[in-house]
Amino acid sequence: MTQYRIRRDDGVSDSITKRLYASYNEAHQELERYYADLCCSDDREYYRIEEDTSARGTQPTV
Repeated sequence: MTQYRIRRDDGVSDSITKRLYASYNEAHQELERYYADLCCSDDREYYRIEEDTSARGTQPTV
């Protein structure tokens, strides 16, 4: 099952980036909530959604 991670463009970890999301849409909704709380601020962080590849290759082959 593909999972997604949100990453900050500056590489810093925070509460949003520490979670795994079950779908792209779930991660997108999280970012929508984050950006909805901000009003045209240049101080906001920038994020991107990426497929999580950390678990690839860890399943046993049959």
